Amino acid sequence: MDLYSLSDTRLEQELGHRLKALRLRKNITQSTLAQATGLSLNAIKALESGRSKLSTLVAVLRELRALEQLDNFIPQVSISPLQLAKAQGRARQRASGEHSKEKSPGSRLEW
Repeated sequence: MDLYSLSDTRLEQELGHRLKALRLRKNITQSTLAQATGLSLNAIKALESGRSKLSTLVAVLRELRALEQLDNFIPQVSISPLQLAKAQGRARQRASGEHSKEKSPGSRLEW
């Protein structure tokens, strides 16, 4: 499946379908999952239909014993030893953005 070709809404729906399949594979009802996570039944239904909050997703993944999937979802970024040495041991706090070499400080933008 080419995830980049899907709209955000379609991706959210796909995630909801996958969570529902995981819940069903573990033979857990929506009601049982809602009680175990402390969420409402409507929150579980919204999550499975692709309309939910991130905190709901985390609570459900925890209860379904699938939190390790977050490492697959967005792997932790590691800093190479060379980058760390270049930064003099400090972890990066913000992005510098893109700098164009063609523009000088006094140049004007043309529309």
